[in-house]
Amino acid sequence: MSTAMTASRSRFSRLALFLGLAILMPLLSACGFNTIPTNEEKAKAAWSEVLNQYQRRTDLIPNLVETVKGYAAHEQETLTAVIEARSKATTVQLSPEMLNNPEMFKQFQDNQANLSSALSRLMVVVERYPDLKANQNFLALQSQLEGTENRIAVARRDYIEAVRVYNTGLKTMPTMLWKMFWFRDSEPMPTFSIDAASQQAPKVNF
Repeated sequence: MSTAMTASRSRFSRLALFLGLAILMPLLSACGFNTIPTNEEKAKAAWSEVLNQYQRRTDLIPNLVETVKGYAAHEQETLTAVIEARSKATTVQLSPEMLNNPEMFKQFQDNQANLSSALSRLMVVVERYPDLKANQNFLALQSQLEGTENRIAVARRDYIEAVRVYNTGLKTMPTMLWKMFWFRDSEPMPTFSIDAASQQAPKVNF
């Protein structure tokens, strides 16, 4: 076989492959081939936003505790509880890639719930100190904490919805076929399951 004929067949093969892919990819996309990885990335992005907002809250706490301490230093038990809860909340760093670890996810959400509870108790204590409630630094921190708690609630809601869409796709047609034959490693993601009382944001409005 001549070199020219071999080269011609090679070019024909590459052209046929290119045309085949050009035809196949739209068909795969149209029948949901990209649905699982797309929804998975959306859920991971939503979780990253949850982490960002929890971190925002964590960063506010040291200044908040110091401000309260200046007016209510003898409320040591409550202040210590907030500090310890904050410390525990920072021990578990749950990246999007680690979401399928149920034990770590439960520990993470329990720690955050405990921190919310400790902050709620602190805000009850603050009610006893009118001078503290009038302090400009405290008022600024109070406003930031309130805004952060609202952002956490929104981020959690968006994550829950993104996970619902992703998990539903893994067990419904036609995307469940892609999981069976192609995306075999894709597993359902966990969602928040702590009780409603624990999920309530600390009351920071006076």
